[in-house]
Amino acid sequence: MKLGLVTYNVGRDWDIDTIIEKLGAAGFEAVELRSTHRHGVEPGLGPAETAAVRSRFEGSGVRLLSLGSACEFHSPDEQERLANVRETARFVELAHDLGCLGVKVRPNGLPEDVPREVTIRRIGEALRACGDHAERYGVEIWVEVHGRGTRQPEAMRAIMDSCGHPAVGICWNSNPTDIREGSIRSAFELLKGFIRNVHIRDLPDYPHRELFGLLKSIGFRRYTLVETAQSCEPDRYLRYYAALWRELVRSA
Repeated sequence: MKLGLVTYNVGRDWDIDTIIEKLGAAGFEAVELRSTHRHGVEPGLGPAETAAVRSRFEGSGVRLLSLGSACEFHSPDEQERLANVRETARFVELAHDLGCLGVKVRPNGLPEDVPREVTIRRIGEALRACGDHAERYGVEIWVEVHGRGTRQPEAMRAIMDSCGHPAVGICWNSNPTDIREGSIRSAFELLKGFIRNVHIRDLPDYPHRELFGLLKSIGFRRYTLVETAQSCEPDRYLRYYAALWRELVRSA
């Protein structure tokens, strides 16, 4: 497994050069660029700007792994869902041009007054459309285990079963709702066949040693991406995080 960062909190105010410099110095190997943050890597970027971003990462030692969109598909409004599918397609095309492996999307809850199975079917249909487009571009869709109700492992498994597309998997999100009687094993067993990417939190607040052991058991050789609160000492924080991460992975 390899260590990376999501620029959701730590890194949200850094430009591309700062991201590469700070992650490289702390021993991080990859980054997921979260949409709307200072780096400015968004759909609509011109060809020359896109090429410049790709060139900056290539050979830097920090892989531009993925784009973290805020696209979501749970809305009862069909036009809103379709708009999010179209926006995901734009992220997919940009990810392809940048050499990224994946695009992160999400559900963001189960709307009230809509039957659970209807929302799950709608999310699955939207994800299949996204998967069709992503497959043509050689990019994966990573569905973050996210949102009120939808972050429950049983709900996410139902969404994945409804979608059933080979280009669509999940981003394990290290949620408190994974934990049952102190263990994440039951949640992991439900979702292990779909895991393409992993977000990890503050290390003392989640059974990461168990998570890393379970990931090893399925031969996971991809990235675990840090998504934690901001720090007033980000350089120091990242170095300490990397050191503890290496020890937990080694001993898992």
